[in-house]
Amino acid sequence: MSVSPRRRHLAVATAAAGAAALLPGAARPQAGKPSGRPIRIGEINSYSTIPQFLVPYRKAWELATEQINEAGGLLGRPVEVVARDDAGRPDDAIRHATELVTSEKVDLLAGTFLSNVGLAVADYALRSKVLFLASEPLSDALVWDKGNRYTFRLRASTYMQSAMLVEEAARLPAKRWVTIAPNYEYGQSAVASFKALLQAARPDVQFVAEQWPALNRLEAASTLQAVLAARPEAIFNVTFGADLARLVREGNLRGVFPRVPVVSLLSGEPEYLDVLREETPRGWIVTGYPWDQIKTPEHAQFFNAYFKKNNDYPRLGSVVGYAMMQALAAAITRARSVETERLIGTLRGLSFSTPFGPAVFRAVDHQSTMGAYVGKLDLRDGRGTMVQWRYADGARYLPTDAEVRKRRPPEAMS
Repeated sequence: MSVSPRRRHLAVATAAAGAAALLPGAARPQAGKPSGRPIRIGEINSYSTIPQFLVPYRKAWELATEQINEAGGLLGRPVEVVARDDAGRPDDAIRHATELVTSEKVDLLAGTFLSNVGLAVADYALRSKVLFLASEPLSDALVWDKGNRYTFRLRASTYMQSAMLVEEAARLPAKRWVTIAPNYEYGQSAVASFKALLQAARPDVQFVAEQWPALNRLEAASTLQAVLAARPEAIFNVTFGADLARLVREGNLRGVFPRVPVVSLLSGEPEYLDVLREETPRGWIVTGYPWDQIKTPEHAQFFNAYFKKNNDYPRLGSVVGYAMMQALAAAITRARSVETERLIGTLRGLSFSTPFGPAVFRAVDHQSTMGAYVGKLDLRDGRGTMVQWRYADGARYLPTDAEVRKRRPPEAMS
């Protein structure tokens, strides 16, 4: 899907500098072409299962890898990404991780989308003592209850994004809430965080019902019938992809939306708005990515390079894929090594660039402070968009070090 000529002109005119300035290796080019044994990154993801997110994600890390190598590589060596498709299955992800480490001799692992897959690869990283940068999975357990010293996480977690949404949800007059979430680690984690945070902010709130459809199997009619039977004054939604489209379509037909306010995780991401199009429900409070409205230099540089290469606008997956390579490039450049222990020591407290601005990996839990955009859904020219949005810096939405130490295994703190 191509960008309109008007938006294309605005985006290309926004930045004065090239996108290469975002990458550590490109900021200080080394003389000559990279040579020697490549630095190999083993990347595992659900490409065939969630293409709307992961095709843009792959295009972005490919772009970043090209920029790094054109600027001299890292440590004078070329960077090579060896990608595998886990098909959304933890067992397949473990099989790929084993093959990448033992046969392909990758220096580290990265990627994964679904939380249960990310947790499986994190456990493999612990057992095999290999570094794993989890780019997308959002489960709180990944860096807290099941965290380990070999695993770092890039995206804002379910706790962080729930905390961002709670700021808005607490202002609603609603007292009776219902939740709708996929019945696996990500959905369970998001609901637990949202409930705890909202009830702390609003002790008068009650959660009167929960709906737990299986991932990609939501039966919208029966789900909404059960929701309405609980007489909710607001809904917290965690569904995404095809489940989100089914829910929105059925809710629009029944007149549930916009009559019942909805606070929804991820629904402002263009991956999902591209599918909803004119069915986008107005007024939902969401986390997302208003790609066509962000005017910061970091984002403009990224946007221009991505559009030039792909003749298309970036999705949120594109931001994650590019930021993943930015983080790894910053770590390898500073560590001057791909040795696991040196990278772990460097990543703890590491500052790095992203298309959303600077971020840091917290030393206490290996969680990145990369934030998210929070706003409301609206329709413009027959397409969904975000309005009244703000950037929520992830550093403001994390628990204290003391709270983390209560949840993170002691051995993960070493």
